[in-house]
Amino acid sequence: MLTDENLIKIERYLVKPKNKANLKKRATSYQGDVLDKATAADLLEQGRAHLAELQSKLYAHNKHGVLIILQAMDAAGKDGTIKHIMSGLNPQGVKVHSFKAPSQNELDHNYMWRHYIALPARGEIAIHNRSHYENVLVTRVHPEYILGEQLPQINSVEDIDDKFWAARYAQINRMEQNIAENGTLVLKFFLNVSKDEQKRRFLERIDAPEKNWKFSMADVRERQHWDAYQAAYEAAISATSTTAAPWYVIPADDKWFARLAIAAIIYRRMAELAPEYPTLSKEAQSQLQGAKATLLAEDQNFEYSQPEEKKSDKATAKAKEKKQGSKKAKK
Repeated sequence: MLTDENLIKIERYLVKPKNKANLKKRATSYQGDVLDKATAADLLEQGRAHLAELQSKLYAHNKHGVLIILQAMDAAGKDGTIKHIMSGLNPQGVKVHSFKAPSQNELDHNYMWRHYIALPARGEIAIHNRSHYENVLVTRVHPEYILGEQLPQINSVEDIDDKFWAARYAQINRMEQNIAENGTLVLKFFLNVSKDEQKRRFLERIDAPEKNWKFSMADVRERQHWDAYQAAYEAAISATSTTAAPWYVIPADDKWFARLAIAAIIYRRMAELAPEYPTLSKEAQSQLQGAKATLLAEDQNFEYSQPEEKKSDKATAKAKEKKQGSKKAKK
């Protein structure tokens, strides 16, 4: 299950605050021998049901929002991750934002603006497929893009130095700290795909007609900057993995494992929020019973049976009963 630490040791993928990400030392494929593709698919299917129940409580509780950030090199599997993990959730409570190159209107605002207005409301889950981190990733590999922001202190690429990037990391940390303090759970995932696996997936997109639409010549051009992107990711992750907004580096060569690992982390971190369905006051409960009596009195021939207990509730009660019975037997 998603809570089984023996299956998914989430601490292994966490970048601890003030530690370097060291991407070269982190695995890009599943290193264990407990899981395989078929087992992971079964676990993920079960996990989606648990995530859906947790999401329902989050929505009703209406105290917290959840921001999930997915960053990766091209073809690392961000779209598939969203599809396979979130397919069982209530779409009313989930919003996916895929950020492309900023428009002129967006460039006329500060770089956080378009991301800030896409943050989750209380009770919602927002997934940012690429995010405000593009402003310290793509722009770091191509610093000339910064000139389009019309920043008052930047007149040429030469003005974009280490101090500029350090300041931008600090801005990101402040923003994430602020939203975390105001009720947003921030979870950031870097899908760590190898260069060889990216090449394999690009070739598949070219050879499979139904995948041609996924391929762009820009992907190949950006691949030429692989080392620069890896350095940019490592610097950004190292500078911005905090207690309030941690980064998880997920091995992404095996899509089945990446999806299961991300689902497990989302579930465990959301469970820490302990969302619950609201409990009504005695007065409100009394009013409900009055409303029920009024409805039933409308038609004496109306047939109604109370909802059955959820299977999970029955199983929990049965296990509790069995445990109490065994304690009595020992006595």
